[in-house]
Amino acid sequence: MGSNGKKRTSGNLLYGVAALLLIVLGWQCIAWSVSWWRGVSFPTPFETGWKLVKMLAGEPLLGYSIYLHTLSSMGRWLGGFSMAVCSGALIGMAAGRWRTFERLTMPSVQVLQLIPGLAWIPVAILLFGIGDGATLFMIAVTAFAPIAINVAGGVKRVDEMYIRAARMLGLNNRMLFRSVLLPGALPHILSGLRVGLGSSWRVLVAAEMVVGRGTGLGYAIIQSRWTLDFAKAFVCIAIICGIGLIMERVIFIPLEKRTLELWGLKREV
Repeated sequence: MGSNGKKRTSGNLLYGVAALLLIVLGWQCIAWSVSWWRGVSFPTPFETGWKLVKMLAGEPLLGYSIYLHTLSSMGRWLGGFSMAVCSGALIGMAAGRWRTFERLTMPSVQVLQLIPGLAWIPVAILLFGIGDGATLFMIAVTAFAPIAINVAGGVKRVDEMYIRAARMLGLNNRMLFRSVLLPGALPHILSGLRVGLGSSWRVLVAAEMVVGRGTGLGYAIIQSRWTLDFAKAFVCIAIICGIGLIMERVIFIPLEKRTLELWGLKREV
């Protein structure tokens, strides 16, 4: 890594630490203000951090460890998001390639994108009742639309010249999708995955609050109102933020960069 790369890395780290300190300072000020103005005990960063340490050491939350709640949420999210990726990619690829299929399906997909994730609660309850089925449905249907729309848009933007050249070389439909359409649409596909990831992670927590049962970070947050142990709720919120940042900054962005480099593509501005 050259000197410019090291400077850039150091600068990013410095800004990241400064942003974190700003968040902690704002949080502390809010806690002081609420305690003074309303006479309500508002968990501070230190109290939340200490509670996190105790929970990681084994202090239970609603009768289960914080590890089980976290793994339960991750498992539900992964299941619902995987269904959205598979179905969204297939529908998007087909819609981007065949005009008739696009006219038949994409209006419905665009309508789905306009519906907030929480609006699916009554539908999910009617279809699956209270439990994991309803949560998986809400995650999948929320993430499906942005993935399908971005994949379709990416496929449609592949230069027709490349498609004709592939046909002249004797590529069948399967090889055409794998060798031409997939790499050509990759920037848009990754954009759709990023949007779908964020939307599905948010709706997961909300769904667990409403249709969750027994375990999960969202379920633990909403249940903390009965015990008035809001420090534990704040710990769950912090874990949710941490997982989201890890998925975005540590996993998704490097994966996106590496994939684009592998295919010899440049990210669109």
